[in-house]
Amino acid sequence: QVQLVESGGGLVQAGGSLRLSCAASGSISSNNDMGWYRQAPGEQRELVATVTRAGNTDYADSVKGRFTISRDNAKRMVFLQMNSLKPEDTAVYYCHADRITYWSGGVYYSREFWGQGTQVTVSS
Repeated sequence: QVQLVESGGGLVQAGGSLRLSCAASGSISSNNDMGWYRQAPGEQRELVATVTRAGNTDYADSVKGRFTISRDNAKRMVFLQMNSLKPEDTAVYYCHADRITYWSGGVYYSREFWGQGTQVTVSS
């Protein structure tokens, strides 16, 4: 059973920082691009940042210069360092894996995965 488990969310004042972590577990053979999405109440889920297996990154315009995504391939983890947080960053943040190849019941499978989400609340 493959899982993505996020941690690190919480309540912070505007201007503060948080670091989100996401750990992939299970019989994983390989995983490709990973990223973070967020969804605020009443809004659609939106892309925050992505990182390829080689370490190339991309960011939503709203977080450029404030957020940094990184990954540790050996530990199968991806991180999101969030600085200079604003109230509009308040949302549930989801870890996403574009494609994970894993072993189950003698067969290889390959599909995308989502974490369960972690709440980030920024107070003004």
